[in-house]
Order: sequence, then structure tokens, then C-alpha cells
Amino acid sequence: MSASVLFHFPFDPGSRAARLALGEARIDWTEVLVRPWEPDCPVGDLNPSGMPPVLQVAGPPALTLCEVQAILGWIEDGQKAPLLMPTDPGERAEVRRLTAWFERRFTDEVNAVLLHERMEKPLLRLGPPEARMLREGREALKHHLAVFDGLLSGRDWLAGRRLSQADILAAAHLSTLDYFGEIAWASWPGLKTWYMTIKSRPCFRPLLADRFQGLAPAACYADLDF
Repeated sequence: MSASVLFHFPFDPGSRAARLALGEARIDWTEVLVRPWEPDCPVGDLNPSGMPPVLQVAGPPALTLCEVQAILGWIEDGQKAPLLMPTDPGERAEVRRLTAWFERRFTDEVNAVLLHERMEKPLLRLGPPEARMLREGREALKHHLAVFDGLLSGRDWLAGRRLSQADILAAAHLSTLDYFGEIAWASWPGLKTWYMTIKSRPCFRPLLADRFQGLAPAACYADLDF
């Protein structure tokens, strides 16, 4: 595949998913770190929504791929054999169900609350986290973690028998929350085992080096055997 440039914000879950998928596919790429809330952010000229990630491919053909689903689709389309989409129709449907879950419910019920309070407020200087909102976000997170832990009680990976886009997206979202110490892994043993497995893959290593300005990661964040 052609040389690529990824415009991303390290603590945006979609950006993290793009990085994981590019790493899993062993695609060479360079990075441009962006701050999407700033008026001069280059992503605003590349993506009408103004949101990362954006992947520019030199070509031919030259492409500008906006946001994570376009990037995941391009990666999969470029493979000689399925990489992050199962061949089984039922498992493919489950991958699509779970990716939609993260794009909608998880983002709306968890990220929009917890990441707003823990990450966006410090970045935008909007004041300290609000205790009531933190409680609500953490309760919503527990519901989602229980669902994922239940799925993994009978599966090797979230959508079935092999690593898929669902695992990549889940790892991206959960790793962001894990940095801020929002996941009590001991309460979710199946999910913890899954996370330890995906966290040990080579594509995950760059994420473990990410640091949020002014806040050290949770103690277990970079620990592969926690």
C-alpha cells in the first residue's frame, strides 16, 4: 500500500482505533498530531466535520479518508485475505453490530460524559469535573462493561473466533478510559483477559507511550500483566 499520513489526536478513541488497525495491517505511516478544538487545526481543511482521524494516502490514487470507518474499510479492502472482518456471515454481522454500538451508545452514554469531564474540560479550561456527571458516566460504563464481559464468557474475541474491527474499536475506547483510571478491571475478569491479550499485540505499544498533558496515566495503564 502507498505511503500514508495520519492526522490524529492521541486520546480520541477513533484516532486510536485507526492507529491500532494500521499497526495490525503493518502499513507504514507517518503522523501529524492535531488539536481539533483549535481554530487552525489542519483537519478542518481535510474533513468537513473537522474531526480526526484523517488518513491521507499519496496514491495512486490519492485519497483523503475521513474518520475511522473509512480508514478501517480502506485497510480491509487492501488486503489479499480478510484481516479484521471475519469470513463467517454471522460473525461479520456481529462485528457491524458492535462497531455501531461503540459509535452510538458507548460514545453517547459513556465518552460524552466521562471523557468530557476528565479530558475535554481540562483541555478547554472549562473548570473541574462535576461529581454528578462522573457518577452518571461511571454507572453507564458499568452497564457496557457487563455486556462486553458477558460476550467474552463464550467467545475468544468480542465478535467471535478471531480478532476483528470490533476488538480494535473496543480497545481504542477502553484504553482511553483506562488511561484516566476509569475501569476497575478486577470486576470484569473475562474482559480483563481479553484486554491483556490485545494490549500485548505489537500494534498496541505506541498507545502505551501516550501521555496526557498534566496527568500521569493510571498505574496499570502501561503494564501488560496487570
